[in-house]
Amino acid sequence: MSKCRSCGEPAVIDLPRHNANFCSEHFMQLCHRQLEKAISDFDMLSREDRVLVAVSGGKDSLALWDMLLEAGYHADGLYIGLGIGEYSDESGVITRAFAASQGLKLIEVDIRNEHGFDIPTAAGVTGRSPCSACGLSKRHIFDEVAQREGYDVLATGHNLDDEAAVLFGNTLRWDIEYLRRQAPVLTAGNGFGKKVKPLVRLTEREMAAWCVIRGIDYVVEECPMAVGNKHLAYKDALNRLDAASPGTKASFYLGYLERMQPVLAEHADVDAPSSCPNCGAPSASADQPCAFCRLVDSATGHDAIPVRMVLNKKARKIFDAQWGSQDGK
Repeated sequence: MSKCRSCGEPAVIDLPRHNANFCSEHFMQLCHRQLEKAISDFDMLSREDRVLVAVSGGKDSLALWDMLLEAGYHADGLYIGLGIGEYSDESGVITRAFAASQGLKLIEVDIRNEHGFDIPTAAGVTGRSPCSACGLSKRHIFDEVAQREGYDVLATGHNLDDEAAVLFGNTLRWDIEYLRRQAPVLTAGNGFGKKVKPLVRLTEREMAAWCVIRGIDYVVEECPMAVGNKHLAYKDALNRLDAASPGTKASFYLGYLERMQPVLAEHADVDAPSSCPNCGAPSASADQPCAFCRLVDSATGHDAIPVRMVLNKKARKIFDAQWGSQDGK
């Protein structure tokens, strides 16, 4: 049996990139150190900030909320009901149970009740990819709720694996504008609130281990709308590289943040956005509604479209294999 590097007690997890094994106590200490280093290095939060954590019912967002509270930050939760069939139903139940078990404040937004559509329907009606419609909607609602409720910072559960996969994709395409904007902190300004990613030094596997050790129930399955998404393929490729040479993934992403992102950001030419004439949110034009309002206009009033029906042929095969016959829900 492997031993904890710090105390010699039986280990519960091996971390090849640290060339070490850890018991529960010292693993959690490591996670807290990595969390605080990310917060400190990028000036993400202070103990005085009111923090709103975007929670989905998945391991990363629930672990982040738990870790921030453990570290002494004032953090409430925001859950968005996206209307993705049984997946959203389960996510909502798990998120509410976590908040109730600790007496936490959870703000909920049901996108169909408040905006008249769900994500599969928005994708099907507008022709957007499901992940694009979802991302656009969540970003708008995150900003709207955080500013309306007076929060200083919005925190999301993007981990090292997520950010490395995005960086990999952006680098393969040499998408300079996205590379410039890929940072762990988006500062407040131009009508947007401050957004932070405190888990950028911690991996998906480490967050799963945190939840197991802490007894946190979470949604295990990937979102059914993400099947076939290139992001998952990029994650798999990086995982293979990391298995062959532990630490490659962390070196790739953290090296970018240290050496390349500041150079790219320094040469960015960012124009102050206009305001949407409908909702007042930042927009590319003062004469036309913002992208979210256009999505609302197109998608509102339509009957719900099952998830399976908005996937392409290849993604449907993956969906059927993973989710079986659920009438596309």
